[in-house]
Amino acid sequence: MRYTKNWKEFEVLDTSAGEKLERWGDSLLIRPDPQVIWNTPKNEMWKRADARYYRSAQGGGKWMTYHLTQNEWVISYGDLRFKISPTGFKHTGLFPEQAVNWDLFMDLIKNSGRKIRVLNLFAYTGGATLACALAGAEVCHVDASKGMVAWAKENQKLSGLSDRPIRWIVDDCKKFVEREIRRGSLYDAVIMDPPSYGRGPGGEIWKLEDSVYDLVELTSKVLTDNPLFMAINSYTTGLSPSVMEYILGVTVGGKYKGEISASDIGLPVKRTGLILPCGSTALWIAK
Repeated sequence: MRYTKNWKEFEVLDTSAGEKLERWGDSLLIRPDPQVIWNTPKNEMWKRADARYYRSAQGGGKWMTYHLTQNEWVISYGDLRFKISPTGFKHTGLFPEQAVNWDLFMDLIKNSGRKIRVLNLFAYTGGATLACALAGAEVCHVDASKGMVAWAKENQKLSGLSDRPIRWIVDDCKKFVEREIRRGSLYDAVIMDPPSYGRGPGGEIWKLEDSVYDLVELTSKVLTDNPLFMAINSYTTGLSPSVMEYILGVTVGGKYKGEISASDIGLPVKRTGLILPCGSTALWIAK
């Protein structure tokens, strides 16, 4: 299990009965989490929550606000700053467990000794994009949601990185990669953070486990002759890290020399000192 201890303005305070109690800056939020299948006692801390997300039996859900006085606020991770805003889909605009990967990407880029060009697919609100830009990379940020790309641009300004070379693209990731292949546009590193479920450009429903191999194999074609790393995140509970590791092995690993690994990533839980699983990351890193 990989995780970071470097968060100062975010923490998981406790977990129980399908929920997690989190501190986002000065605000306490309760959100559902399918990994939390234990029913440990909830202490008084849970009663101090500012808002709670309730799932609906008909699908979706809504926030119940208790003491929350703001719709959005800002938290920091090192030199990076992010706008936090509870959304109708239980999310807040940031996946804090990904910070362990941001740290890794920044170290790899800084220690490479050369200019690195990064392609970030399904890039959401730009956590990995800004981390790579902060480390000195040129980044192409791609997401199909215009709103998420706009949010990422806000985070760029908040982080003081407006002068960094980031290319913002609103597009279907697969179609964008296909065009980059035709254009001969290559990258030294690729980050992929695809959702477990999604819809294609024609509205077709797809599952990550049915599509991930083809997507990784396709995307490997935009790597340069001397790539630095490739990372694939997964939040699909039925897709083990070793499966993602194998996919990297038969795609990128078959073309380039490097080390392949995969592991769960998580977040420390303050009350128990244990680690809450939050998905997994498969990595190929050049030797």
